[in-house]
Amino acid sequence: MPRESGEKMITVNRKARHDYFIEETVEAGIMLLGAEVKSLRDGKVNLKDSYAKITKGGEAYLVGVHITPYGYAARDIPDPERQRKLLLHRREIDRLAGKTRERGFTLVPTKLYFKNGVAKVEIGLARGKEHHDKRQDLKAAESKREIDRVMKSRNRTRS
Repeated sequence: MPRESGEKMITVNRKARHDYFIEETVEAGIMLLGAEVKSLRDGKVNLKDSYAKITKGGEAYLVGVHITPYGYAARDIPDPERQRKLLLHRREIDRLAGKTRERGFTLVPTKLYFKNGVAKVEIGLARGKEHHDKRQDLKAAESKREIDRVMKSRNRTRS
């Protein structure tokens, strides 16, 4: 059976963009068990309140991702909240570890997808937003919506 090509989006962590300024993103593979892959294909995953951490041994892990157990799995059903190892190059891990030691940076998963049949996660190097930053973003989104609404009505009257 040929491997599927292209990208298939599983889920996006919209709350991450709301709560953090994403400075840069890195693509990483994830070590999963067979039943977890089946659950991902069904879209039964939640990235809310999840993060990535780098251990003293120089390994990266995804923490707090809830992958609902696959309903038809007969055995070896993993813990839905277990830590999953991230597959990154040593240089990437060292660079991200150095950045997270800086004040205010954390690693947050922004989206989960299949790329050429392999599960990938996009990790964002993020800095937390203050309350007033979130308010500014909401005001900007509201004003953009209002401008789009006015432009749409102007274009209708011209036609």
